[in-house]
Amino acid sequence: MLRSALTLTAMLTATTAIAEKWDMPTPYGDSTFHTQNIIQFADDLREATEGQIDITVHSAGSLFPHGEIKNAVRSRQVPLGEFFLSTLSNEDLAYGMDSQPFLATSYDDAAKLWDAQKPVITDLLAEQDLMPLFSVAWPAQGLYTNGEITTVDDLNGLRFRAYNAALEEFASLAGAAPVQVEAPDIPQAFSTGQIDAMITSPSTGANSTAWDFVSHYSPINAWVPKNIVVINKRVFDGLSEEQQQAVLDAATTAETRGWDMSREETDSKTAELSDNGMTVYDPSDELVSGLQSIGTEMLTTWEANASDQAKAVLDAYQQ
Repeated sequence: MLRSALTLTAMLTATTAIAEKWDMPTPYGDSTFHTQNIIQFADDLREATEGQIDITVHSAGSLFPHGEIKNAVRSRQVPLGEFFLSTLSNEDLAYGMDSQPFLATSYDDAAKLWDAQKPVITDLLAEQDLMPLFSVAWPAQGLYTNGEITTVDDLNGLRFRAYNAALEEFASLAGAAPVQVEAPDIPQAFSTGQIDAMITSPSTGANSTAWDFVSHYSPINAWVPKNIVVINKRVFDGLSEEQQQAVLDAATTAETRGWDMSREETDSKTAELSDNGMTVYDPSDELVSGLQSIGTEMLTTWEANASDQAKAVLDAYQQ
């Protein structure tokens, strides 16, 4: 009888030990499709594990600011989190390849680039005890301004929102002044004159009600950047095999669903910009040519400074 009681106690203790309640920081608000996809990922994982892994999503930088999320996962303050992949380009240029202007400008190209990036990104993150779970592309980046931009020269002197090193360089080469501004701060930055223009997705534009502070949008399709969700490798290794497989399965589903959501966003959010009074116009050939010239110059600089791993990604992508 005593042995049975002890066995039952051990079983209950083991069951309790494998239950995981996780906090997950994300940088974007609940209306952003990336966040909606992650909330569904959490729901899928909760259902697949019968509540053994229960994720609370903390959106819009409410738990950690965007720039601190990666290190919070690395230090196991939280087990997993999401961030904009190219923000790590100062660590290795392989991280920022999806933000190289006019390198990958369509979803097909972006998927091909991610296939080339993923093995290298996985190795780089492993050095920091991190593991990628999934990555989801944003819609291609467009240009937001007050008034139509017909040539690169029209950007000269504008205060330009930047969210990574590549965009800072891009803005400078266009004669604009780059200013670091996170997505939740875009409306205030425009209203206070901190910035005059930006390149970002139609999703971010619509979610920040861009029509309140700029009049024109042009889908220049400059690049197709990605967000990435990473987990602390020690946390993942501490899960049972069944839990690990559930995490990987939910991540695979989230990646496929997220890319589908992104494609849908391109049309729906561009239409939303127009419906709210913004002028949506195709970029002129002269503007595209000028922007592509900047992209070519930036890629030359990139190759001169890239690590062997980053160059391997470019070679694989261009084959």
